[in-house]
Amino acid sequence: MTMTGKGSQMTLRGTDVKGTKLKMPEAEHAGAFCDDSPAKRMKVSRTKLAPVDGTEGFEKAWSGAVREINCLFTKYPEMLRERAAVDASQIQELTNILTEALSLESQLKEKKEHLRQSLAVISDKLQG
Repeated sequence: MTMTGKGSQMTLRGTDVKGTKLKMPEAEHAGAFCDDSPAKRMKVSRTKLAPVDGTEGFEKAWSGAVREINCLFTKYPEMLRERAAVDASQIQELTNILTEALSLESQLKEKKEHLRQSLAVISDKLQG
């Protein structure tokens, strides 16, 4: 930990230490991906009731894990679709660039051949 000029302590990761609480920016947004994230469920379960027996706690943990997995399974295909759409647009853009490059190559070859013929005519006139 280091001290800043304002009197607050800072950790090496750049998080503020305020009293006994450690405030981390990453932890503030940890549950933003799913409404029933593990962090929110743990906070709720601590404030509600203590587990009555081991099987009830296991069943709650199991159902929470199933909910989390289902949440991941719903978000993963959506993410794949978005990436596939981006990939398709990039492929289309690269195809357009390649088509334009081939067209420019063809035009340059025609101009080169025309220039070669013009120089041959000039050379013939100078020699003849």
